[in-house]
Amino acid sequence: MKAILLTLLFAGLFSVAANAQFHLGIKAGTNVTKVEGRSFQDEFSYGYQLGAFAEIKLSKQLTLQPELLINQYKAALDTNYNNLLNNALRGLSSVKLDYLSIPILLNYKLGGGFISLQAGPQFGILFDKSNSFGQNAQNAFKQGDLSMLGGIQLKVGIFRINGRYFIGLSDINDLTNDSRWKNQGFQLSIGMALL
Repeated sequence: MKAILLTLLFAGLFSVAANAQFHLGIKAGTNVTKVEGRSFQDEFSYGYQLGAFAEIKLSKQLTLQPELLINQYKAALDTNYNNLLNNALRGLSSVKLDYLSIPILLNYKLGGGFISLQAGPQFGILFDKSNSFGQNAQNAFKQGDLSMLGGIQLKVGIFRINGRYFIGLSDINDLTNDSRWKNQGFQLSIGMALL
């Protein structure tokens, strides 16, 4: 029974993809990020992103593009961070935050459809923190993050090249109430439509 259902599901996906109404793909890229707020330096650091995307045609000009990504964000600390943790982390200079991210983008095609403007929310679930953290810092960051994305996508055959800017809307500081921390940065990626 399961084999029949899976066969029907894949047949349905290939049928929809063949009509160019739906595409699935994979993507990889880099994140250039920082955490805005007291305790963090005002400088960007590099991380990565890996994941998958879908494209669902809504009209001639509009496409819905949900994605499922693993995003790594890095941020440089200043001395205020160590002071917040009662000097428990002497010498710690940066943090690494890994999120399971779910962007839901609306693409608006320009001209011939090779270039699209993108905008939409991104929901993030924190699933890993830098192993160099002490136990006190394990609870410094909230488990969820909400961001807004805006950018551009270039479509070349089966390839998708993306450049985006994102800014956090939610406070990810779970340590104190006197300072708001927000993720922000740039995402550059290349993807390939498989279906």
